[in-house]
Amino acid sequence: MLKGFVSWSGGKDSCLSCYKAKGIEVVYLLNMVTIDAKRSMTHGISSEVLRAQSECIGVPIIQKRTTWDTYEQNFKDILNELKKRGVGAGIFGDIDLQEHRDWVERVCSAVGITSVLPLWGKKREEVLKEFMDSGFEAILVAAKADLFGREWLGRRVDKSFVRDLQKMDIDLCGENGEYHTFVTDGPMFKKRLKIMESEEVLRGDHRFFHILKYRYEDKYEYENKHKHNGLKNARGKL
Repeated sequence: MLKGFVSWSGGKDSCLSCYKAKGIEVVYLLNMVTIDAKRSMTHGISSEVLRAQSECIGVPIIQKRTTWDTYEQNFKDILNELKKRGVGAGIFGDIDLQEHRDWVERVCSAVGITSVLPLWGKKREEVLKEFMDSGFEAILVAAKADLFGREWLGRRVDKSFVRDLQKMDIDLCGENGEYHTFVTDGPMFKKRLKIMESEEVLRGDHRFFHILKYRYEDKYEYENKHKHNGLKNARGKL
């Protein structure tokens, strides 16, 4: 089977594209981080939390330090290293921004890696519906401060979340950087990541949901606990 990596943000689109990439054995998550290695370059998520997410999924994450000036060269450098390790495909979560696709295809082809975009051309509503219907759980962790109030931070991606987004004049999937998400559970996850403590951080023109504490939850115990609580609630209504 062809080995591949996922260009990883920790959010809904990279997660769903990883899940949908058929015929590829995902052996690495690739995440570009700030030069101090504290946060991801694109979404500002804590590098530590992304490593915890990787552990929950059971796929190792590679975090490559970079700057915006050296981003492309650093990306190519790590792709060359992955190619030496037998990786032949790169999975990306882009939906329809042609400029992004052009960059992905150019950079991957330069090192002889095939680019795969499982979400390409899909309608925004379809992407969000498939994400939720597949059993993924995610929260909003970053957003433009002029579009989203602080009450959105940490909000779960569900049907009411989508309905409220539809009332706004924005891209439903946040393709223009309006908001970013972080996935805490789903069909690929061997463990669930439970957020225990967080704080709001205002950095520039963005609000961030900074995760301070978290813990791993056994999925079997979590599901049984919720089934038990559901039965108790049902009996209480009889």
